[in-house]
Amino acid sequence: FGISARLGNAPFFVVEADEYDTAFFDKRSKFVHYRPRTTILNNLEFDHADIFDDLAAIQRQFHHLVRIVPSNGLLIAPAGDTAIDEVLEMGCWTPVQYIGGEGATWQARDTAADGHAFNVICEGSDIGRLDWTQTGQHNVSNALAALAAARHAGVPVAEGLAALARFQGVKRRMELRGEVGGVKVYDDFAHHPTAIASTLEGAHAALNGEGRLLAVLEPRSNTMRMGIHRDSLAGSLQLADKVFLYTPAELAWSPAVVIEGLNGKAQHLQDIDNTVSAVVAEAQPGDVILVMSNGGFGGIHEKLLTALNKD
Repeated sequence: FGISARLGNAPFFVVEADEYDTAFFDKRSKFVHYRPRTTILNNLEFDHADIFDDLAAIQRQFHHLVRIVPSNGLLIAPAGDTAIDEVLEMGCWTPVQYIGGEGATWQARDTAADGHAFNVICEGSDIGRLDWTQTGQHNVSNALAALAAARHAGVPVAEGLAALARFQGVKRRMELRGEVGGVKVYDDFAHHPTAIASTLEGAHAALNGEGRLLAVLEPRSNTMRMGIHRDSLAGSLQLADKVFLYTPAELAWSPAVVIEGLNGKAQHLQDIDNTVSAVVAEAQPGDVILVMSNGGFGGIHEKLLTALNKD
């Protein structure tokens, strides 16, 4: 759309909801104000440690969301997600459709290694194949959830598949920022270990052995700065061929454990310009540079492209 939101003509409103608190005077999660009819419970892990004490506190907020979806509404949830299953066990009076697992309402079969194409199975029937621009198994799940939600709103699955085939992605989700000399620079919002691993998995599969994956990470979120995910960060970065870990001087923990866990393929840097220089010195034609941060990262994307042009 070229903008982050727009008002259409249909009697529907689609919003990405999250569990962050509403305001300093209202500590309820934002999504309890939306009163949705169709709800996708995409995933649930501990995050936002500056707001919540533990996973159970987040699950309680998700329970509140589940309770306000009407009985003629629909909940769409991933099969086999323990945290979400526990939420639904707290009380659910709305129909649930599961995606992904054996016996789920919505499944993907004959999936390409990078998630670029797959057959969509609904209620046991093969209803079509999706070939689109997105990569990664997480986007396969996203597509199934979107099809399920759209069908509940009255969109035939065939039309949903056609729309997804035209979908070009959104900003900051594996967004190609530019290519110089055969080196591609992507931007991604991934800032949680699971999201980092999923993004790298899709990017690694898309390379198919041609070129390397250079990951540039800024642990910028409040939870990351607190060190909550420090011990799982190295594991989430294993698919990268090289890792450039940029950390601000005020970080509350030492990145040494992350660097050590990556067995010599990681560098720790504390200056944006030095980070750019290190990445450009390493990059070769065919490589993908994947920048991951939930902030602007000091404009590193354009700095990388400029430096690659000069190299």
